[in-house]
Amino acid sequence: MRHIPIPSKLFIENRAKLIKHLKPSSVAVFHSNDLMPTSADGTMPFKQHSDIYYLTGVAQEETILLLCPDAQEERFREILFLRETNDFIATWEGHKLTKEQARQQTGIQSVYWLSDFKKIFHELAFQSEYIYLNTNEHLRATIEVETRDARFIEWTKKRFPLHRYERLSPIMHRLRAVKSSTEIKLLQTACDITEKGFRRILGFVKPNVMEYEIEAEYIHEFIRNRSVGFAYTPIVASGANSCVLHYIENDKPCQDGDLLLMDIGAEYAGYCADMTRTIPVNGQFTPRQKAVYEAVLRVQREAFQLLAIGNTWQNYHREVGQIMEKELIDLKLLDATEVKNQNPKAPLYRKYFMHGTSHHLGLDVHDYGSIYHKFEAGMVFTCEPGIYIPEENIGIRLENNIVITENGIQDLMQNIPIEADEIEELMNS
Repeated sequence: MRHIPIPSKLFIENRAKLIKHLKPSSVAVFHSNDLMPTSADGTMPFKQHSDIYYLTGVAQEETILLLCPDAQEERFREILFLRETNDFIATWEGHKLTKEQARQQTGIQSVYWLSDFKKIFHELAFQSEYIYLNTNEHLRATIEVETRDARFIEWTKKRFPLHRYERLSPIMHRLRAVKSSTEIKLLQTACDITEKGFRRILGFVKPNVMEYEIEAEYIHEFIRNRSVGFAYTPIVASGANSCVLHYIENDKPCQDGDLLLMDIGAEYAGYCADMTRTIPVNGQFTPRQKAVYEAVLRVQREAFQLLAIGNTWQNYHREVGQIMEKELIDLKLLDATEVKNQNPKAPLYRKYFMHGTSHHLGLDVHDYGSIYHKFEAGMVFTCEPGIYIPEENIGIRLENNIVITENGIQDLMQNIPIEADEIEELMNS
């Protein structure tokens, strides 16, 4: 692994939190993601399922976690199943976890090879009344492939048709939405690495540089600081591209006078940073660009204060919309009278700010968490207002990562330059 080892205490505590939510006489099963094919004999880089990683810290393919808190034998209450290695696998794929290494990394003492899974699961299912299985129920999820979880659900229900089945997803969404102090430190490290990348490109960007060259500067800085790379496909969007919300081609030259919008984050130890900054390609904002920039920054700072314990998702976005309306009126983009008479279900600000302000952040960039739960201490959100004016080639988004605490907010990106004057100074120094 590239990152500094995570203490097993985190995963022990995470499993303990989950077990409190299971009904008596239950067995719960967590699977790894599949190793996805491309074409011919190719495969995509393996990305571990964030649930099993949250509970074990194991990033190895084919791993299975089985929890049975009321098992008759204590050794069967927490079990980790690993792919058994051999000389052939070691030669072609490299080192795989040994049982002892897995014990130290996860805090789970019962570690078996995958070949033992069905036999042990059968025994524990016989002892249990409830079987907890996992599915991807994220509101944004689009699932067009059959997952390992889906195949296991089908197999289990055929094998054990008379058990009572329960969903793990609602429990995991509740647990993972609130981060521990250890998780927040890992997120801070991801943000600090992202800062290094941003500061690097401030001295690199100039007219005629290619968007992909900027992307290369980021990945260089990320990897040399123990990151596995980008937490998501980076957006490096200059000029008119800055108004395309999910522009990822990154293949155009940055022109003199253009703005450059960069939505980029490093991944560290499985945890994701998610930053957006918008800078002038030539190092100097025009008066109009700066006016729009300052408006977005004001919206962001007011939105920070709304990320507070007890607030609700619906109320938060409604209030941010009202703040944005005022800024757009001041920029002469909206008419105050028309705003006053608008259809509240189709607010006019959506023409220039068409996406949400925040989402949960953690092991996934769009992390787990229900929009129906009130904000709590320990939740981590992005805060990313933007204004997009295609007819002026102006697209500006600013995004920081915010922890809700008992005493206000903690900005994990407070050290990343964001003031327009500071950005200009750094670009021209």
